[in-house]
Amino acid sequence: MKKFVLILIVLTLSLLAACGKEDEGSAEGSKKVKVGVSGGDTRTWDYIAEIAKEKGLEIELVKFNDYVQPNIALAEGEIDANAFQTISYFDEFKADQKLDLEAIASTVIAPMGLYSKKHKALEDLPDGATIALPNEGTNFGRALLLLQEAGLITLTDDFEGIGAEDKIKDNPKNLKIEAVAAGNTPRFLDDVDASIINNNFAVEAEIALDEALFHESATAKPYINIIAAQTGDADRPELQQLVEIYHSEEVKNFIIEEYKGSSIPTFVSLEELLNYKDSWK
Repeated sequence: MKKFVLILIVLTLSLLAACGKEDEGSAEGSKKVKVGVSGGDTRTWDYIAEIAKEKGLEIELVKFNDYVQPNIALAEGEIDANAFQTISYFDEFKADQKLDLEAIASTVIAPMGLYSKKHKALEDLPDGATIALPNEGTNFGRALLLLQEAGLITLTDDFEGIGAEDKIKDNPKNLKIEAVAAGNTPRFLDDVDASIINNNFAVEAEIALDEALFHESATAKPYINIIAAQTGDADRPELQQLVEIYHSEEVKNFIIEEYKGSSIPTFVSLEELLNYKDSWK
């Protein structure tokens, strides 16, 4: 009887040990990443999530409706990474807020455009026209640069991508600038002569890039979008896998086919990405 009980105890302990190893293996095998995004268009990330799932990585998208909370949430550890901003905006924001974050990969360039419901061409903009611009520092500077590229204003020689209206040297049409939250720029189309809209918000509002009176070129390094993480997290295996999937030919071709030029895959090295300020020289 004692021998039988002893055998029973040994078998029970063996089963418990086996279950423990199985649970441990399941925990090790399950990888999950929370990625913060801004705006309603998540087609690329939905596609990436499907690919990642097949490779054993679960991606949970956490949606925000502004350009502030995704970085705050990342700094506070509520998400593992975010993907919604240009490298120049990211650098300015994390410096202002003293956040310990870093860029870990490039993603796309999404051309900013000047749109209007009241005018069909740049030359139709009247003297004294009111233009809505996104009010965040680098977005505002980017919008000013777009107006200069369109031939509507001239900027000061010391302009370096960030600035206010005092960076406008010449304004021959006497344009009036109205600074609003980036997410509100599409809504202001009914109230102003034209509005400069970031591409993600234009897509969300179902405004196509070819409707723009003018849009920026797709080669400016400061406006490459990034994936950001907490400083030191770039080597996390799940984040490395995330970047690898994003930079795959499969995802590149999806973006090209799906967005048809309104979002352009731009996969450059971190060194090239972080040297974007050379563009201002």
